[in-house]
Amino acid sequence: MRYMLLIYSREGEMSAEEEKAVAQTHHAVMNEATQRGIFHGAEPLMPTSTATTVRHEDGKVLITDGPFAETKEQLAGYYILDCENLDEVIEWASKIPTACCGREGSVEIRPIRRMA
Repeated sequence: MRYMLLIYSREGEMSAEEEKAVAQTHHAVMNEATQRGIFHGAEPLMPTSTATTVRHEDGKVLITDGPFAETKEQLAGYYILDCENLDEVIEWASKIPTACCGREGSVEIRPIRRMA
């Protein structure tokens, strides 16, 4: 089953050393997942200040600048992995770095539903 791993962390500036360490960890996870043949993609996202949200209301399209919701943690990026089961994808999620601005974030795991 393919899973999307959504990485949530706090936005903010990191030192060059912190940024390099995080990038190295992500590259290590992506390389290992590629070697095992389960890697289907991973990308970081731009800050929420670049987001645009589109809604439908009373038959009209409403467009607002910014993210869908104001939260303490923001969606920072994602991975798509093809894992045998939830236990395996949890093991992978535990390897993904989420720290930013001195705080740990989280990884939300969502199975990807096939389109009919």
